Amino acid sequence: MTANLTTEKPTQQIRFRHLHRLTDDTGLLEHAIGRIPRRAEGYTTDDNARALWACIEWIDLDAELAEAEGLPELAERYAGFLYWARKPDGRFHNNYDYERRPESEYPSDDCLGRTIWALARTISVPFGNRLAPAVPDLLAHAFPAARTMISPRGWAYALAACALLERSGGASGGQDDAVLPFSGERVRSLAAELKSRLLDKYRREAGPGWRWFEPVMTYSNGLLPWALFEAHAAFGWSDALAAARDTFRFLAERMAAPSGAIRPIGNRGWGTREGTARWDQQPIEAFKLALAAEAGYRVTGEREYRETALACRAWFHGRNDCGAAIADPADGSCCDGLTPDGPNANRGAESTIAYLLTEAVARRLGGAESGQCDDAVQSRSIR
Repeated sequence: MTANLTTEKPTQQIRFRHLHRLTDDTGLLEHAIGRIPRRAEGYTTDDNARALWACIEWIDLDAELAEAEGLPELAERYAGFLYWARKPDGRFHNNYDYERRPESEYPSDDCLGRTIWALARTISVPFGNRLAPAVPDLLAHAFPAARTMISPRGWAYALAACALLERSGGASGGQDDAVLPFSGERVRSLAAELKSRLLDKYRREAGPGWRWFEPVMTYSNGLLPWALFEAHAAFGWSDALAAARDTFRFLAERMAAPSGAIRPIGNRGWGTREGTARWDQQPIEAFKLALAAEAGYRVTGEREYRETALACRAWFHGRNDCGAAIADPADGSCCDGLTPDGPNANRGAESTIAYLLTEAVARRLGGAESGQCDDAVQSRSIR
């Protein structure tokens, strides 16, 4: 895809006030009405894992900012929530009401995979030592359950966690196999199995005009090429890289507006062989494309991946179908989606964290300091 891209130039330093606003002494609340937490709708392990991930990314990126914004304390609270939510089989209960009572649910592979990733990311940085032994213990119990998952997105998170553990040596603080039993062969074995599952799905579903893992492109699509890029980076698997490039290109084309802006696949119909829904666009889709693009740039060094990641950031700041900013750097909040009538004014946990993590991607790529890509106008193409 090729188009001209003019990015917005937000100059305000990002803040984390809304993350604090949504967090109480139990953990992160799931929903908000406007900026006000909707306590009656309770908590999810999904969101607390996402929030731990966001805190760790920013602690790793900018320790001074993270300390000033109270992110280490928030990370401790989210890790505590995960420890509370764990189950004897290594999985995690996902949904809790405001009275801290578990709600009826089916086990969630995506919740398990997402939590494994957040825990692995935590122990990959020096700050992770501050959360020992709780976080290593959680990961040690959750890791074997990864083989029981049947969800491709759960596989993707766990595969990326394996890749990260391989690259980081299993832990930040010199932990050994007796404490963290997933260095070496155990990591490679699970990673190879999960990679094979993803590639098998891709080979079964892909065909002329459809380079994807599933018959419908639904939510968090960027996770799938992201995990394969990460797998190639850690293990050198050329088949993972080939599929990652192929599926990323297809996804990026499906998420491109004629103007060159990002157009997330809408959840009013998703993406099918017949076409792609335009509304409602979700922040999580822009973030996951940015995540995959960053990994692609790190692996290949090709400029187009970086430009796509920064275009995802620009989507939050008004470079979108409505021409409306949906994120507010002043408090770090983000609207829950983009509709034909403009932004959904509610600013819940998933959307807010998607924004905060997209800003982290842009910072790592050097595109957040000036609020723009390399130039005021970029040509963006994925070939």
